[in-house]
Amino acid sequence: MEDPDDQEGRHRTVRDPVAFAALVERHATDLHGYFARRAPQAADDLHAELWLRAYAARRGYDPERGSVRAWLFGVARNVLSAHWRQRAADRPGLPRSAGGDDPWAAVDDRLVAASMAPQLRALLAQLPSTERELLLLVAWEQLSPTEAAAVVGIPAATARTRLHRARNRMRDGAARHMTGDPT
Repeated sequence: MEDPDDQEGRHRTVRDPVAFAALVERHATDLHGYFARRAPQAADDLHAELWLRAYAARRGYDPERGSVRAWLFGVARNVLSAHWRQRAADRPGLPRSAGGDDPWAAVDDRLVAASMAPQLRALLAQLPSTERELLLLVAWEQLSPTEAAAVVGIPAATARTRLHRARNRMRDGAARHMTGDPT
């Protein structure tokens, strides 16, 4: 849990144009990692676009809706979604998976468990997109379920339920693979 004094300081920092650099310094590595895992070839450009958009939108930050970190990941998610839409528009006629919304081939390259990569990729692809995004925000980006809920725009209780469901599906699928059960 964040220290309330530290949290209040960040709330002021997000609105102060001179002090905004402290947010960049504090969160740049995590947010760049978010892009690098999802769109490695465009990560640097997306990261720069994130900070431009966050700076431009800083006065609209509402501390009642969540932490600064969750707000920044929400901006990052919007930047990434716009990137995927633009890629799809630049490649008319390609199937959705080849040009569009969710570049899971790049995620596959990043999986640590190389021996299970195909199975894990298949399990992730089978998850509904919101469940998959919640799982990745919590696992990769170390956001709390409440912060992840704010990023995807759903109530915290709904996010916890969907996250629980996603974890169970991944765990059950991995267990089936390990035991050789094809179902």
